[in-house]
Amino acid sequence: MTGSTRDFEEFVAARGPRLLRVAWLLTGDAHLAEDLLQTVLAKVWPKWPRIADENPEAYVRKALVNTSASWRQRRWRSEVPHDDLPEVTAADVFAAVDLEHSLALAVRRLPARQRAVIVLRYFEDLSVEETAKVLDCRPGTVKSQAAKAMRVLRGRLAVPTASPAPVRAPSPATATTPAPAPAERGDR
Repeated sequence: MTGSTRDFEEFVAARGPRLLRVAWLLTGDAHLAEDLLQTVLAKVWPKWPRIADENPEAYVRKALVNTSASWRQRRWRSEVPHDDLPEVTAADVFAAVDLEHSLALAVRRLPARQRAVIVLRYFEDLSVEETAKVLDCRPGTVKSQAAKAMRVLRGRLAVPTASPAPVRAPSPATATTPAPAPAERGDR
């Protein structure tokens, strides 16, 4: 085998599925396996004229193993374990979806100018100045339209100004024990 582009393409066509299987076995994930193989083949291509006459499959397989180990090590160093992950229930997910749907409906019911301001400012994350430039108006207009729209949205969605503590069902161990009453400001 020589080091031509055609030889490399033939090698990838012939050995690609087998090498992808090796990558999948190394990563345990189909998408990561494809990324791994693509990364390794991109690294091998410039060296192809030198390795084509040797044992290119063994070379690529070793590169897969080494690159996979490097990725795992890098990922391990960047991961931060958390013991106190919040518990997400199906009710939480449904509530979030319901809120998102309600918000989308409420935004659609805003007047066109206010809707544009809300979309650009809060969904597209543009600054007041950038929003004003897009809408061809003054920054003060963006601020006032945003304030009016937010007031309407809060009213339509009944969004409280301060977030109350989440309500959780009592565990079986504490179900019979009443919770202590919170201290009133006047009791001090």
